[in-house]
Amino acid sequence: MSDWRVRAVRASKRPFSRTTDRRPADRTSAPEHSMDPRSEQHSDVHEPVSLERSVVDAAVYHDGRRIETPASLAEIYRDLPGKPGTMAWIGLYRPAEAQLVEAAEKFDLHELALEDAIVAHQRPKLERYGDTLFVVLRAARYLDDVEEVDFGEIHLFVGPDFVLTVRHSQSPDISMVRSRLEADPDLLALGPEAVLYAVLDAVVDGYAPVIAGLQHDIDEIETEVFGGDPEVSRRIYELSREVIEFQRATGPLLEILRSLEGGFQKYGTDEELQRYLRDVADHATYAAERVDGFRQMLQNILTVNATLVSQRQNEEMKQLAEAGHAQNDEIKKISSWAAILFAPTLIGTVYGMNFDEMPELHWAFGYPFAIGLMGVVCVSLYLIFKRRNWL
Repeated sequence: MSDWRVRAVRASKRPFSRTTDRRPADRTSAPEHSMDPRSEQHSDVHEPVSLERSVVDAAVYHDGRRIETPASLAEIYRDLPGKPGTMAWIGLYRPAEAQLVEAAEKFDLHELALEDAIVAHQRPKLERYGDTLFVVLRAARYLDDVEEVDFGEIHLFVGPDFVLTVRHSQSPDISMVRSRLEADPDLLALGPEAVLYAVLDAVVDGYAPVIAGLQHDIDEIETEVFGGDPEVSRRIYELSREVIEFQRATGPLLEILRSLEGGFQKYGTDEELQRYLRDVADHATYAAERVDGFRQMLQNILTVNATLVSQRQNEEMKQLAEAGHAQNDEIKKISSWAAILFAPTLIGTVYGMNFDEMPELHWAFGYPFAIGLMGVVCVSLYLIFKRRNWL
């Protein structure tokens, strides 16, 4: 056994949770239909990892028809005939490291592809290792109840006489893909490339409901923006993140399909299969263009929302300024009258102190003079404040 496989086998003895998908495992049933032993509970954390625990469905096909449904991977390795028209298709769901290591031993998978399949969380890509293709796809589905996009991941090893699908999430529903191909033996008879096409087609077709859901969300956001909803900025941000994630799933997919199309002649791809793959490329291009449009629309909506928020803030500031101006006018009036009334009060206070040595007390015109002085001061202040528009 080569050094990297020895290291991988040693690594497989670590706890199971270390090597599986970092997201919480789905507790719902797997979409594939045959074997589904994932519902078993781990009663002992030191229990050895079963190599068959993640096998959801496995079959051997000849000329597009299922001829055997092995109960274990070992049977597939032992019984897979090495003759034209026969292939094996194994579906794994969040497999253990040891299971992938054994599959790599039997099918001679490259160590770098194996590492990617174990770690997961890869960007969509296509790589060729000898006569084996390694393809990573990102599936997506729209959750109506929470109005969010859920992204999945699937890895495919496509060899001359086998297909190994490794799912790290519930989507895409491989059972529907398998059922579709088994119902069309002529298509399935085209071999592993037909399985790759069907999975690509299922992933791309799954984008259509997501596009419709995102379009609905954007329409709602436009209404909320012009309706003045204060929470709309947060929703725009969250939706923008989903669109960016969706763009990361659809963008590299176009490069994958272009690479496949570039190898049609070199690898002798069946002409009918070429047409099918070109159709998938057309749908993927449409999805990528819509996603790019969504991102631009959200940027425009965010700009419009920022403008509307600024306008509302300016209106509020204007209203506050007008209220402050009106308040200042009232304060001016009150201050003016207070000053006018303060002058006679001051004069009356001075002459009301009852001192004997005040010359004006014994003056015959003292009282009229004091009253006249009060009147002159009050009228003068009134005219001054009136001229300054304080009154």
